[in-house]
Amino acid sequence: MSADSQGLELQSAALRLALRPDLGGCIAGLWHDGIPVLRSTDASALATSRLSGCFPLLPYSNRVAYRRFQWLGQEHTTRPNFDDHPHSVHGVGWQRAWSVASHTDSEAVLTLTHAGDADWPFAFEARQSFTLTARALALRLAFTNTADSDAPVGLGWHPYFPKRARSRLHIELSARWDSDPSTQLPTRKVAQQGIDADVAHLQYDHCFEGWSGAAHIRDESLALKLSSPLHYLVVFTPQDRAYYCVEPVSHVNNAINMSDPLTHGLQSLAPGETTTADMKLEIAGVH
Repeated sequence: MSADSQGLELQSAALRLALRPDLGGCIAGLWHDGIPVLRSTDASALATSRLSGCFPLLPYSNRVAYRRFQWLGQEHTTRPNFDDHPHSVHGVGWQRAWSVASHTDSEAVLTLTHAGDADWPFAFEARQSFTLTARALALRLAFTNTADSDAPVGLGWHPYFPKRARSRLHIELSARWDSDPSTQLPTRKVAQQGIDADVAHLQYDHCFEGWSGAAHIRDESLALKLSSPLHYLVVFTPQDRAYYCVEPVSHVNNAINMSDPLTHGLQSLAPGETTTADMKLEIAGVH
């Protein structure tokens, strides 16, 4: 374990994890015996969480349409936070500095206190835990509503995987949310019987549901299993990028603006109440 102003490193056997608490509590890199498991950059070289290997999603995943929403009869707005994008994206946690609460050779806990501001009106406290073993990384988010009213909450993670020769996904699921191409907002749910294909043949930027809680990822170097009890999964496979994303999340994209947000995974958290989320990434094989 090592720590300095440019990051924090954990090690367990062949796995090495580099964190940047100051850059959105993100994972700069994860390597197995020197092979990048996630899109990986040495902590000192990482410029922004947007270029990281993984960052936390809170207090919502994906998009809030046109940076506004209504909650408990009151209108709220959020500030632009993603280039010239018309929507607010990925919450606030990935763009704030987290504090190191504790760390050992193989474990770390980061914390974030949000007072409520123009980016997100509801106060909260969050803890993100990292546990590294010889063949796995386990993540946990604990989110507490510290506002004086019920607050909408969604959690998740945004991992980036390096696109290598024969990168392939196998995911059991039952439905896909299609989006309007002009707005990138979900419009309808359609049946889909899983994903089982090389990433090079996929063109997804979708939220899926009915997934089994496991995603199997393999390529010429590694076989991985990503698992989570979260009920939704965002899969992003851009053809022109050297990465793809498999993101466990708690709610449908833009759920907060749907007619019944709570039936699409968003939570209403009472003052002082805490909710949690978990994700595990296992090294299932090395080629």
